Amino acid sequence: MRLKSISIRKFRRLNDVSIDFDNKETVFVGSNNSGKTSATAAVRSFLGNREFKIHDFSILSISSIDSYDPEKEKRLPQIELDLWFHIDPESVAFGQVFALTTSLAADFSEIGMRCAFAVDDVAELWKHYDTAFPKREDSTRKRSLSFFLGIEGNLRKYFGIKLSSLQRLEQELVATPLAAQEGKKILNSLLRVDFVDAQRNIDDENAARSNRLSDAFATYYRRNLEQADLAEEAISVIEQNNENLTKHYGERFRPLMEMIGGLGLPSGNDRAIKVVSTLSSEVALRGNTELFYVDVNTNHELPEAYNGLGFKNLVFMAIQVDHFYRQWLATEENRPLFQMIFIEEPEVHLHAQVQQTFIRQMWDVLTADAPREETKPQLTITTHSSHILDTVDFSKIRYFRRCQIKDEQDEATFQGTTVHSLQQFQPEPIELGGEIIEPNQALSFLKKYLRLTHCDLFFSDAAILVEGSAEKLLLNRMIDISAKELNKKYLTILEVGGAYGMRFSGLLEFLEIPYLIITDIDSVDPVRNRANCVATLAGAVSSNATLGYFFGETGVAELSAKSFDDCLQAEGMRFVAFQKPVAVNRQGNAHTFHGRTLEEAFVYENIEHFHEDGLSIGIDLPDDPTELQEAVWKRIKSDTFKKTEFAMDVLAYELPEEEDKEANAERNRDWNVPNYIAEGLKWLETRLSQNQGAGE
Repeated sequence: MRLKSISIRKFRRLNDVSIDFDNKETVFVGSNNSGKTSATAAVRSFLGNREFKIHDFSILSISSIDSYDPEKEKRLPQIELDLWFHIDPESVAFGQVFALTTSLAADFSEIGMRCAFAVDDVAELWKHYDTAFPKREDSTRKRSLSFFLGIEGNLRKYFGIKLSSLQRLEQELVATPLAAQEGKKILNSLLRVDFVDAQRNIDDENAARSNRLSDAFATYYRRNLEQADLAEEAISVIEQNNENLTKHYGERFRPLMEMIGGLGLPSGNDRAIKVVSTLSSEVALRGNTELFYVDVNTNHELPEAYNGLGFKNLVFMAIQVDHFYRQWLATEENRPLFQMIFIEEPEVHLHAQVQQTFIRQMWDVLTADAPREETKPQLTITTHSSHILDTVDFSKIRYFRRCQIKDEQDEATFQGTTVHSLQQFQPEPIELGGEIIEPNQALSFLKKYLRLTHCDLFFSDAAILVEGSAEKLLLNRMIDISAKELNKKYLTILEVGGAYGMRFSGLLEFLEIPYLIITDIDSVDPVRNRANCVATLAGAVSSNATLGYFFGETGVAELSAKSFDDCLQAEGMRFVAFQKPVAVNRQGNAHTFHGRTLEEAFVYENIEHFHEDGLSIGIDLPDDPTELQEAVWKRIKSDTFKKTEFAMDVLAYELPEEEDKEANAERNRDWNVPNYIAEGLKWLETRLSQNQGAGE
């Protein structure tokens, strides 16, 4: 048996999301404030020991609560958690489930339950609210209903958890209310949920607020290892130590006792004073322990606080995970059929290599001493670590994305979250040059690429796909010059060449991540066996597969005529930037140049910086425009031209100071970003500024 999926509604920014779970481990990823922790908190509120707060209701729900009118409406908003369980008919659990769920769905391979945090008696609530904050003459009240519910104890007083069974009938979902005790019994018999929190506070320098590893070991011993035979051994050792300590105290305190006797106390009729060691075996077993680190070569001992936080964090998580599992195994009466363990942000203080092995290490912990036939828990990990993602199969990732959501009823927009299961992602077939790239091939490519490049795509606001290393090297500086606001955003830059950009489109659009493609027009001559040619050659075509795929044509003249709107695609999610003709002032005259690659476009649009003391491509540049384009094209396509070295030279280039301070102040201190790139970066800057409301 396992947890198949959950749906969360009206909880914080999770207005209506569904999350499916893998049989073993599921990983929640997404940028800060995207709802990962909220999903965990929702589960904990219904199935753990966390109390609901008024601000757990979504923004729209708070508005509905405050506008509630008992004369017009019958219900107040409620927070809901739907749980769907999968039961294998071949397993032993099937018989147990059958006995538990006679009142539930007829299809016993899937069981659904709904937990709703709802008002118990809305009339009673309204009566007390109306008394506390009666209407004034202008029909307003001093405080809102949500404020009243936010007063300590009120939400718990008027709201409670209601349980229902769920059944899928064709296209309809039917919820049947369960009696409180019956519903709670069924739910507790199905699932146990435990949490390894993100805020573990394991810095022992401040003991008042720290979780000490020694305390964790003592708790683990008390709850999991304190068996009768082992406890008897410990008691015997402690009692022997008590005898030895009592003898020791008697010898050391003898002079003091004799001095006290000389004072006449106690008298001859009184009992003698004796210092006795009363170290309690119970207390000793339950926490009087200290953890030390021992050097294996010198046996030198160091206190717990003297070891690294990363090591302590890893050990602490391992102890907790093993402890939770043992507690589930040790449940003798009405043990839940399976267990889910949530681990939040395990990467804290861990270096990259440990992060990459973390999930495997947790499974090693769970399988170390556990009976082989016992069910293992499902793990859910929330993380910001791309190192952890490196080791996780694509299908186990659940991507949380911040977005603006429009309410269907009143069309109001609010900051919300969508959750995308990579298990459900399937690329479309791609046709390239008459060859069909099947979905399984495209998916395999994406998995390999993202793993090899250690991608942080799942934590970014947008992605920029570039042609090669030169673009990647220069991009940050280009952003500084032409679109500075992008420096405040989280961008992923992927170097994909000219033949692979389209392979990422399906994934990026599935994740709803805006993306900019910066690529080259790569003109070739179809008459001369598609040989490399200047972009201005009549009849030239583009050899760039990405452009051919996204525009459906390859003629350079046709591509050059594409407007801004033509380049903005996928319902505003994608912008394709490539070289087009630009007007350049050359010796007082305007000339049109058309770059074939980034390097060509850069030379044409920064021609004034190519001189004896400035930038160079290794040749003298002719004055004649036609000769200039021919010379630049030949030089850059030559085998001796190093594109990476050119990009490094551009980065290192500094414009010389002018003697005339006023002229220097007015002068543009930067080189020009090629127009096609500047246009794309400015689009992305504007696109992301429109999403600011969905940000941090």
